[in-house]
Amino acid sequence: MSSITVLIVDDSEFIRQMLTEMLSGDPEIKVIGTACNPFDAREKIKQLNPDVLTLDVEMPKMDGITFLEKIMSLRPMPVIMISTLTGKGTDVAIQALQIGAVECIGKPIGNTPEVLQSFSNELCATIKKAAATKANITRARVKPVRVVSKVPRQLSVKTPKLIAIGASTGGVETLTEIIPYLPPNCPPIVITQHMPPIFTASFAKRLSTLCQFPIYEAEEGMVLKNGMACIAAGGTHLKIIRKASGLVCKVTDDAPVNNHKPSVDVTFDSVVEAVGDTTLAIILTGMGKDGAEGLLHLRQAGAHTIGQNEATCVVYWMPQAAYKIGAVIEVLPLPVI
Repeated sequence: MSSITVLIVDDSEFIRQMLTEMLSGDPEIKVIGTACNPFDAREKIKQLNPDVLTLDVEMPKMDGITFLEKIMSLRPMPVIMISTLTGKGTDVAIQALQIGAVECIGKPIGNTPEVLQSFSNELCATIKKAAATKANITRARVKPVRVVSKVPRQLSVKTPKLIAIGASTGGVETLTEIIPYLPPNCPPIVITQHMPPIFTASFAKRLSTLCQFPIYEAEEGMVLKNGMACIAAGGTHLKIIRKASGLVCKVTDDAPVNNHKPSVDVTFDSVVEAVGDTTLAIILTGMGKDGAEGLLHLRQAGAHTIGQNEATCVVYWMPQAAYKIGAVIEVLPLPVI
């Protein structure tokens, strides 16, 4: 099995050396070059054709976000943003994910052996995750042509009282191709997107600026109403329960499920009991199998279930896992969804 080849782009010689040493310790990864700025990186991408690119945000001559936009429009490839993500930086990370970065991770804060080892483990795991997207990323990153019809396509099911969506790798970009096109009076929407705690509030805020209705980070006791959406907060699980006041968010600190917190399965399973057959449930791009069992339970309860098709997924694993166990009624491309 050939190694995953990586090109490191950072204006700091110290960071380039540190990342190289960390990645060189993993036998499945090979650093084939480094670049000190986007112009240097552009030439080395042509020469070396790496599997994965790591990219800093703040660099001279051209910032990382601008360079990422150029990469995704001219030569799509798996890109991991590595930067100090605090305050303003978190919003920059969300922007990078919307443009097409596979993942964003923060540079280590501190230099103790424990901190550096934890960062090294995260970095290597993220490189492997990014490499798994390479086969699909070229076609999936190309913005789809929106399907327009004089007669809107109708679902042969009950009008949904709730829309439940699960997503992981590639989901930030994919959600921005769905949610902004929904009308202001749509049913309430709950979204479980695998994200770290520092990202979800910024993502909700940013997505809200693109939509015809408000998007919130889910909070304990939040009542769901038509014309709103909420996103599971990173580091917690989101459940939907039914009370006299209507559908209500329940935020829990339970252990990870399928190695994720928030977990799509947790949200979907709670929706089965709270809403049941009047749910429209959608599973989008992502690694692993989180959400597959929950989607199956929703289908068995009479809900209408949709899985994103392989051609428009950055990673097809989650929709595929759901399809394989019979959880998906319809397999649809992103523009149709």
